Amino acid sequence: MSGRDLAPVVEILSADKVFPNGTRALAPIDLKIVEREFLTLIGPSGCGKSTLLKLIANLIEPTDGRIVWWSGGFDKVGTADRSLAFVFQDPTLMPWARVETNVRLPLDLAGAPKAASNARVKEALARVGLEGFARHYPRQLSGGMRMRVSIARSLVTAPNLLLMDEPFGALDEFTRNRLDADLVRLWWERKLTTVFVTHSIYEAVFLSTRVVVMGAQPGRIFKVLSIDEPHPRDESFRNSPRFAEHCRALSAMLTEVSLSQLQR
Repeated sequence: MSGRDLAPVVEILSADKVFPNGTRALAPIDLKIVEREFLTLIGPSGCGKSTLLKLIANLIEPTDGRIVWWSGGFDKVGTADRSLAFVFQDPTLMPWARVETNVRLPLDLAGAPKAASNARVKEALARVGLEGFARHYPRQLSGGMRMRVSIARSLVTAPNLLLMDEPFGALDEFTRNRLDADLVRLWWERKLTTVFVTHSIYEAVFLSTRVVVMGAQPGRIFKVLSIDEPHPRDESFRNSPRFAEHCRALSAMLTEVSLSQLQR
């Protein structure tokens, strides 16, 4: 099935963003995100990647234009097969609470029955490889493990749309590569629609089915690169000529967008 045959999850229709201080963060953006794709936003600092992600999450509203979720308004989000979760750059865990309590938080806020919640917490921790750490506190975990807890907390609600704002940017390269491999496996197994923000060319190529290259002043879509490679992916893909080829193509696009900004 091609991307054109898949139903749209999010449609961004000429949406822009001007903040109250007059800063124009985004020029009008037109973008369709379809079910089961892994779309990555990449570009220089200040190009509006995080702003666009927050618009998709409805954390902020567009100044003009509109956004459609599952062919409807945001009031329908949260109903059956129309849920989203957001993973921030920082794990944002409650330091005084155990791992299991941190992961269960969205279910507690929704008033879910405790027995069912505990089963879902156990499953979410297993999915991120933290089965034996439910009773630990965040201070007892490494940075990579704390981010796994954050991802488990997002998975516990069984979202259909997963939004991730550069979640692995502060981690060392070894840990980042390992979490990328875990994430792409989770995305494949759960058939999640995912929108991911990164500054890393290698991460974008490894994870994505499609990469949106953004430019700044104001933020806008510059080019789009499809990564039409088999899934799930592993280290053999990282070491392949095709991976290197996609990285070179994406690097060239980012160089081009940087040069275009200098000429503006």
